[in-house]
Formats: sequence, C-alpha cells, structure tokens
Amino acid sequence: MNEIMSEKKTAGSDLHSMADGQERQMIFDTHAHYNDEAFRDDLDDILAQLPGAGIGWAVNVSSDVESLQEVAALAKRYPFFYCSQGIHPSDCKDMTDETLEKIRRGCREYEKVVAIGEIGLDYYWPEPDREIQKKWFREQIRLAQEESLPIIIHSREAAQDTLDIVRQMDAGKNGGVIHCFSYSTEMAQEYIRLGFMIGIGGVVTFKNARRLKEVAVSIGLDSIVLETDCPYMAPVPHRGTRNSSLYLPLVAQEIAALREIPVQQVIEETRNNARRLYRL
Repeated sequence: MNEIMSEKKTAGSDLHSMADGQERQMIFDTHAHYNDEAFRDDLDDILAQLPGAGIGWAVNVSSDVESLQEVAALAKRYPFFYCSQGIHPSDCKDMTDETLEKIRRGCREYEKVVAIGEIGLDYYWPEPDREIQKKWFREQIRLAQEESLPIIIHSREAAQDTLDIVRQMDAGKNGGVIHCFSYSTEMAQEYIRLGFMIGIGGVVTFKNARRLKEVAVSIGLDSIVLETDCPYMAPVPHRGTRNSSLYLPLVAQEIAALREIPVQQVIEETRNNARRLYRL
C-alpha cells in the first residue's frame, strides 16, 4: 500500500509544474462526475477552459460499478484529474462481496485513486432498503480502513443514521469529507471533531440555503473543501443548468462574502485542505 501511495504522490507532484504564484490562485474541485453522460459531447472543450477559469484539479467520484473504471480512465487520461472508488447508496442494492473486491482491486491497480466514495446513506427514495444501505456503507468504510484511504460520504435525509455509523465504525480514523453537506452547524462541528472535512458547493449560493450559509460562516475555514458535484447543483445564476468546475469561483466568492474575507484566502485554504484530505 505504501508503494501505491508513493505512486499517487509522484503523479500529483508532476501536475504542479506551474509557478508557485499561479498555483496559489487555482481552485481544487474535490467532487465531480465528468464521466457523466452530460459531458459526452464536449468534455474536452470544457476541460480546456478550466485553467483560464482558475481551476487546477478535480477528483472524479465513482457511484456505480461501471463508473469505477470510467473515473480511473479519466484520471489516467488527464493529468489534473484524480479519482475515487466506491458505490453510491442509491446503487448498492445489487452489491456483493465480489463488488467489494472489485473496488479493492481498483484502489490497488489504478493510479491516482485518492478515496473510497461516494458511499453513505440516501433516504430520499424508498429504495434500496435502508438496512441494505447500512450494510454496504459499513463494508465500504471497513474497506477504506483496510486500504488506508479517506472516505467520501453521501448523506441525504439520513442525518442520525449516518452519524451513528460513522461513530460506530470510527470512520474518521483515515479522514474523509461529508459531501454536499446539508445538515446543521452542530452536526458539522461534530463531523469535524471526528476527523472530517465539510464539502460545500453551489447550494451555498441559493437564497433559501440559510442553514448551509450558517455552516459556511460558523466552522473553521480549515475544515471546508470546495466541490461541484457536476453536472448537478449549479450555483446561482446558473441554477438548474449543467454544472461544471467553471462555476466553482462563484462558490468561493459566496463563502468569502459570507465570511467577509478575501476570496483568494478561500481559494488557497480550501485547496490546501483538499490536498490534506486526499494526501497529495
């Protein structure tokens, strides 16, 4: 495993050939889905625009069995991409031990795998059954611990059960992020205490996102990472359209305005947090 982590760090260091001053201005998108069909026709065109928009790196996050290889292929093709391996709770119904081993092999065989995710609980829809979701959430946390990788947690309308499992499994031991955070400031602070970062994306720009705005102000900047979840969750004024990392500066600007600090401070600190989260 140490050899694998060494390879990842080498791959990452090759990326940062830019001047220090330029690098400090670049944003790290910690959660994207550029393997999505929404980018099928113009992915290269979008990616060509990222440097000019101040975007330096992104992690493509897997969600189902097919995407395990897809995100790895993107990370291999593009030097500014990293990836994760994991099954989303909404896609865990047909998971088996063989699926779990496929994730493990991906962690060991694919370069630039930086996390297990996205995993967790999603109670918005009635399926999969909640007990099935809990089972595979626990199993993927255990796999992450065995592979010494942080985790990317998806939690939707499952606040208490997610927190309970995180505590029971000592899931913060290897670190991780609560992706697209949607709960209270008190819960954010508890996750931080347990060893997690808080992922904030386009929702923080929504007028009705009072609770997330409070979180963005109340917790330490050293616990926040920026994310898009693209092609979903585009920020205002692009809400309802296809999201991409090109819009992430709007999220940084909103957090800076809420905290009354320079936007460059948000960009630099969240980028450093992302590197710490993913051990780059």
